[in-house]
Amino acid sequence: QVQLVESGRGLVQAGGSLRLSCAASGSFFSISTMGWYRQGPGKQRDMVAIITRGGDTNYADSVKGRFTISRDNAKNTVYLQMNSLKPEDTADYYCNANLKQTLGTPSRSYWGQGTQVTVSS
Repeated sequence: QVQLVESGRGLVQAGGSLRLSCAASGSFFSISTMGWYRQGPGKQRDMVAIITRGGDTNYADSVKGRFTISRDNAKNTVYLQMNSLKPEDTADYYCNANLKQTLGTPSRSYWGQGTQVTVSS
């Protein structure tokens, strides 16, 4: 069974930094795109940053220049370094991974359980 386990939740002051990690575990063949999404109170879940297996990245406009996504393919882990945090970054952050459980099966999207990030003003 595939699991995505997130870590790095926290409460920080505006202007501070936080690093989130997400490790995929279980039995699977390969992971393609990994990413981070967030959902603020009363809001929909939105993409924050995504990264392909080859390292190509895409960011939401609201986090460009402040957040950096990276991954370690050997560890099946994706990271999100968040700098210059703002109160509007407060949200539950969810890890996402598209992976194939076997060579012959199509990719499927998996989600972590979510980790809370709170930025105080």
